[in-house]
Amino acid sequence: MKRRIYLKMKSLEEARNLLLEACPSDIIGEEPVPARHAAGRITSRPVYARLSSPGFHSAAMDGMAVRAAETFDARDQDPVCLKVPGQALPINTGQPLPPDRDAVIMIEHVTFLSEHEIEIRSPVYPWQNVRKVGEDIVATELLFPTNHQLEPYDIGALLTGGVTELYVRERPRVWIIPTGCELINPEEISGASLPPGKSPESNSAVLAAMTEQAGALPHVTPIVDDDPEALKAAVTEALDAGAHVVVINAGSSAGSRDFSAQVIEDLGALLAHGVTIMPGKPTILGMVRQRPVIGNPGYPVSSFISFEQIVMPLLYRLQRRLPLKRHVIDAQVARKIPSRSGMEEFRRGIVGSIGGKYVVTPVKKGAGSISTLTRANCIIHIPAHSEGLEEGEMIQAELLRPEEEVLNTLICTGSHDLILDLIKDMLMRMSPHFNMASTHVGSMGGIMAVKKGLAHMAGTHLFDPETGLYNTPYIHRYMKDMPVRLITLAYRQQGLIIQKGNPRGIGAIEDLAGKDITFVNRQSGSGTRVLLDYCLAKAGIRAEQVRGYRSEEYTHMAVAVAVLSGKADAGLGILAAARALDLDFIPVVEERYDLLMSEESWSHPAIQAMMEIISTKGFKEKVRGMGGYSTRDTGKGVHL
Repeated sequence: MKRRIYLKMKSLEEARNLLLEACPSDIIGEEPVPARHAAGRITSRPVYARLSSPGFHSAAMDGMAVRAAETFDARDQDPVCLKVPGQALPINTGQPLPPDRDAVIMIEHVTFLSEHEIEIRSPVYPWQNVRKVGEDIVATELLFPTNHQLEPYDIGALLTGGVTELYVRERPRVWIIPTGCELINPEEISGASLPPGKSPESNSAVLAAMTEQAGALPHVTPIVDDDPEALKAAVTEALDAGAHVVVINAGSSAGSRDFSAQVIEDLGALLAHGVTIMPGKPTILGMVRQRPVIGNPGYPVSSFISFEQIVMPLLYRLQRRLPLKRHVIDAQVARKIPSRSGMEEFRRGIVGSIGGKYVVTPVKKGAGSISTLTRANCIIHIPAHSEGLEEGEMIQAELLRPEEEVLNTLICTGSHDLILDLIKDMLMRMSPHFNMASTHVGSMGGIMAVKKGLAHMAGTHLFDPETGLYNTPYIHRYMKDMPVRLITLAYRQQGLIIQKGNPRGIGAIEDLAGKDITFVNRQSGSGTRVLLDYCLAKAGIRAEQVRGYRSEEYTHMAVAVAVLSGKADAGLGILAAARALDLDFIPVVEERYDLLMSEESWSHPAIQAMMEIISTKGFKEKVRGMGGYSTRDTGKGVHL
């Protein structure tokens, strides 16, 4: 099949409206459900009470049932005596009120003169301390109207009103069809490696969970190969089985093996091929047998954004239920975010409260980077008419986590180190727990972020060739007027991460320029890049003599992965990263890795919790166990 260009591109608003208008509103029917299991469902008919509540006059308090008129003369100075049981009958909360009584005196207001006589010093009025018939619910009254979403409390009202069964809207049945010859079910993967050319199929599980979040019923089919006839059969089978909505995952782009658009067009009508959103542009909208059939992009982030922005609103609309609204805050952009004009962009970000304001840092882009979704705690929406956001610009961010959790989030940036993951886990173990969100922009980027008030803390390991010191010369140079604290986290081994068994025979930094070695570097501004440049200069090697010098990664683990995959023969990184992936390591230097924070951030509860953690014996033992670390000064302040 030849490649298809994107046809009938629509804006997000046009795409939503087009699908809603094309989809018949009555494709969702109704069904009876027991009241006990109706929470979360949407009523399809009005619900009326069958019983009154209470069904009889009952005592609202423990005390004495009386005729109110016989108490009217009671005064504090002139008490009234009542005979028991003739004028006053003992009664407990909830018991039926005797037919000839119309009030209850609270037991606390009664003085027993004898077994058969009481004294009262204040009157009661008719029906005081009495729950009258139908006081809460009256038989035949409307309990809930049509299209009411039932809450857990509503179940009590239904049963109290004698309603044991009611009619609710069906939950939309969503068929999710994963496609692709390269996919394999994760449950079929054995051992620590994938079969050649195969990728775990995970999108359908996420889409199914999102379907349930919208109140619908997901059904995931077996993986369908990239074959148009097989895909047609899968869509037809889904509709025959009663699917209200069909979602084809992958095959929606314009490649030679992307068949979704043609299959939808062959079976029904193609409404749009392409929506002006990023990620999610390859989304396809169609109708087959008056049922929506959506071609959902295959890259994870694109897939989930498309589903969230187009399919979930449709599912809410079909059920007549209101979509969930996220809490929106005003936040300052930590760094410039370029965007393509003409496309609505949805960027994940990390937001925290710094110096009394919210600051948001975007996580890296990438339609296939599912980790950007798990790390983020907010969404930034960049309109189609914008070319991006400037550093310091105020925007609105949708929170993906409760605001209290955001307030308890420690924003850490700068240089990457595996110890930060350990701190994050231990912060989350505390009660109350704190979260830590990390972005990796290099040591110099971290220093500048702390200086601008865009992070609570930054990891740094900048070596100064002139003094031979770590970090302090740079802090004096760039932050001389700002009160800060510098805390040593650990000393660590930096060196060359190389492939297992050292097949290229690498022995030292000097070999990077002489043995046709492919190198993978760290980004400009990182402490590791500064160290490399110092080592190269010391060895008399120019940057252009190192193959791969311009090839950059942002973390030590990314460098190690590049070596493991064969993309590079060597990269400069820490021993712990090499050990984590069972790679070989050639030591170059021991360096000091510090945590920099402003004096203002020092008092943040999360910082204090972190300081408590890193001072413990257990933490230091875990750090040393990772390999390549010394904790001899961990937790100590560095003199500035």
